[in-house]
Amino acid sequence: MLNGFKDFILRGNVISMAIGLAVGAAFTAVVTGFSNAFIVPLIGIITRGTGDFSKAEFKFDGVTFPYGLFVSAAIAFLITAAVLYFCVVVPMAKVQNRFTAKKDEEQADIKAALRDCPRCYTEIPAVASRCAHCTSEVEPDPEALALAKLPVQR
Repeated sequence: MLNGFKDFILRGNVISMAIGLAVGAAFTAVVTGFSNAFIVPLIGIITRGTGDFSKAEFKFDGVTFPYGLFVSAAIAFLITAAVLYFCVVVPMAKVQNRFTAKKDEEQADIKAALRDCPRCYTEIPAVASRCAHCTSEVEPDPEALALAKLPVQR
């Protein structure tokens, strides 16, 4: 029973997830600190308020609602989401588009299009001018030659 648990814990994806969570928690602390140190005071300057939302509250029927904690957490969340989007998601999308564009631009595989030899009936590339099995001369397929950007042979 303990061997199964040890195997589970020592898997690479569990350790990677734990490291990701630790880094995420540290990143959240940094963004929250940045938000409370710079963004909240800037909002206070703009709104002519104190800018400290953490102490903002209202009372209703003897019950205190500390809505400032929610406002501070919402600001920290928005900053975290914006930083992750602009610093991780957008650059990764650009990298993926670069690799995808290269795949689309790559030259077609000239051996991918196959046809049968008219003499021995074995599969040969459509651009072949001679069968590799029976060595008879065959007429290359003009469409395959055009796709492979090869000159038409006469």
